[in-house]
Amino acid sequence: MTEHRHDTHPEIVKRLKRAEGHLKSVIAMIEGGRPCLDIAQQLQAVEKAITNAKRTLIQDHLDHCLDEAVGPLGGDQRRTIDEFKTITKYL
Repeated sequence: MTEHRHDTHPEIVKRLKRAEGHLKSVIAMIEGGRPCLDIAQQLQAVEKAITNAKRTLIQDHLDHCLDEAVGPLGGDQRRTIDEFKTITKYL
């Protein structure tokens, strides 16, 4: 398998490592008997960080790989591809 990297991968790794740190804190909070409300708030932050990392990865993949797959296109076709890539940001 060939190496597959995009410019956003370092930022995604940074986000996931931050989420990893938050998750470790959540585990410590549970083990320390912290209130459920505090734990739930931290879990929400972890979930949001992972969701954002996933969204960035998928959008970047679509942007780059779709362009690579379709190659050069004419005006109307290019607009259709660009609209497709833009609408995925609302997923």
